[in-house]
Amino acid sequence: MSPILVLLITSRALSVSGDLLVTVVQGSYLKERREELASFLRSRRERVHPQDVGLAPGARRRTPGLRREELAQLAGVGVTWYTWLEQGRPINASVQVLDAIARVLKLGPAERWHLYRLAGVPGVPKAHEAATLPDVVLPVLAALEPNPACVYNGKYDLLACNESYAALFPPIATAGGIERNALWQIFALGNCPVQTDGLLPHMVATARANYARHVGEPEWRDFVERLSDESGDFAAMWASHQVAAPMPQVKSFDGEPFGVVNVHTSSFAVTGMLESRMVVYLPASPADAAKIERLRARAAAVRVSAAS
Repeated sequence: MSPILVLLITSRALSVSGDLLVTVVQGSYLKERREELASFLRSRRERVHPQDVGLAPGARRRTPGLRREELAQLAGVGVTWYTWLEQGRPINASVQVLDAIARVLKLGPAERWHLYRLAGVPGVPKAHEAATLPDVVLPVLAALEPNPACVYNGKYDLLACNESYAALFPPIATAGGIERNALWQIFALGNCPVQTDGLLPHMVATARANYARHVGEPEWRDFVERLSDESGDFAAMWASHQVAAPMPQVKSFDGEPFGVVNVHTSSFAVTGMLESRMVVYLPASPADAAKIERLRARAAAVRVSAAS
């Protein structure tokens, strides 16, 4: 069996004049989550132009996008209530109201779920990561050889990988601590093994979507702050509030000295680990498969030399 590289890692009702009945949660809401929700709503409101929703552009607009009162009217909610929501006030909203807001803001499926998570809608799955990988994961990674395969969590920490993936992305496979994170490797250390347009914004958007389950958690907050300090590119992508879901992709790895390795990726949920995904990389052609074999052989030779 090929070796596996692994790192175990009270409320009261309040009627607002002219608005809906809302609930103010006293002492139990998470301030940072509300601030994140407010920031997300503002960013999405600013990208919707009046003409996109059948309104006249008008004049003297001090900010881009819709005004709060315009959004509230289109969504059928009170202006005061929506203003409170966008200011991060501790109020709750039903799924029906959030759906109305999402419709006006033209949110896609990933953005809509992001909104639900930030708003704390009951029934939306919450993150509950197991302390260790399920026993079945490591044998599966080994069985997928010679196809590269790995497991990342929602923050892009590498939890485990097989020998072929380690040959494609050596710096992360041998790293520890914060450096065993794909975003850190790419943005802070400049180790980007993939030459695929649009990949980095999509990675940040996927992490941003997962962050909705972890707002206020020190581990996530400290990671984002440190990486934002290290990389202006990451900071700008994070601040854009783009969110996305995992999807199949075609990636081009820098397989020096053997040339570019093209692969088709698919990701699969890991039982008991809500945000973690097993990613499998299938060679796009026999030539790409041959390059992976040569990379594996070179990596094995390096390990033998280092051990002797």
